Amino acid sequence: MRAEEAQLAPPMDALAWLTGAVTALLHFAGALKSIPQIGALSIDFTILSAALALPLLMLCAMTRGWEIAPEIGLPLAAIGALWLWLVLAGCWSASGAVLAAKLPEITLLGPIMLLAGLTVAGDGAALRGFCVGVFGAGAAVAASLAANLAEGSVVLGGLPGMDVEKWRIAYQVTGLAIATASALAAVHLAEARSVFLALFWLGAALALTLGALLPGGRAALVALALCLASGPVLILLRQHKPGLAALWLLFLLGLGGAGLAFLGVEPSQTIRALERILAPNMLESSGRGPLWEEALRLAGLAMPFGLGTGGFSLAAGFGEWRGRHPHNLAIEALVEAGLPGLALWLIAFGGAALVFWRLGRSAPSWRVARLLMLCLPMAVTLQVSTDLGNRMAWLALGLALGIGVTARAPIRGAGHVRALG
Repeated sequence: MRAEEAQLAPPMDALAWLTGAVTALLHFAGALKSIPQIGALSIDFTILSAALALPLLMLCAMTRGWEIAPEIGLPLAAIGALWLWLVLAGCWSASGAVLAAKLPEITLLGPIMLLAGLTVAGDGAALRGFCVGVFGAGAAVAASLAANLAEGSVVLGGLPGMDVEKWRIAYQVTGLAIATASALAAVHLAEARSVFLALFWLGAALALTLGALLPGGRAALVALALCLASGPVLILLRQHKPGLAALWLLFLLGLGGAGLAFLGVEPSQTIRALERILAPNMLESSGRGPLWEEALRLAGLAMPFGLGTGGFSLAAGFGEWRGRHPHNLAIEALVEAGLPGLALWLIAFGGAALVFWRLGRSAPSWRVARLLMLCLPMAVTLQVSTDLGNRMAWLALGLALGIGVTARAPIRGAGHVRALG
């Protein structure tokens, strides 16, 4: 068996696999709550999944030996310094409610989610389980959305009288989950070793791609296009199949052209995402342009230390409204934490991207492709949405840096409390 083929099947470990699968449910808990049966639970699904995932993550981390590449040291140090600086920046923030909600999420949830991402990415079985969980979550959300649309219980754009802010967040997370699941299916397609498996994964990828168009999230659509054009190509090139890689890219171009032709002939709400991204005033309709301009203007006025953590919405005239953040993490770091915050953010997140690029060139292709499919959608989202308190951002950052973490065999005798010390 060739070395690359051997790398496709990391040793199976039930604990690590289950840890990864449950952590995936926590990661996309917001999307899963769009399923009526889950949304109707007496306990919030995010809390439920966290209660299941955190003990498993702790046990998985404690019962393994870990090797950490020195390359991830600088980004990790910058992350810690960024958290500390954001706490200090809260001292001169004029915000009360936004600061009180945002800062605990950054400083308490952030480290937990970062460690969760590092643990999952560093263990092969946990990463496999995480991918299965993400694929299952995306498929379940897509099936539920399609069924609800058919029944008329969900209207694209939101039901009359509903909270527009909550709907906007819901469709963004829902589209993100479906797009990530489709990207993982495409990677499985590139790895398929039989015609039957190839057809199955091709059908799954196409169905989920169609599902990703339903909610209307433009960031999810852009992320999906990048994932489909990169993940399978990476696998095929590593397998020394450049012809198939080129054929796949041509297939994607043809698929995109067919979608645009259909849109021109039959405008329909069922392809809401395409309609929104192709609108002539796309940037203006999204509201991102004015937000970015105002954030940069305020950042200039508040140099060099910024407005303080959570201070943007008040300074911009929106009041204590957390939903009116700058919608770009780099700009948010600049306007609220000043030049030190921006520098630390660039070293943390930009450093993670650089580490992923450097270490990914020598890492097994199955691992690199999966981590890329999991991180790229969040990377796109961070440029146009969410804020620094989003736990998904920190978990994705942990996944990216996890390319430099490797789990060794479970510690012998780890069931004894002394072995865990």
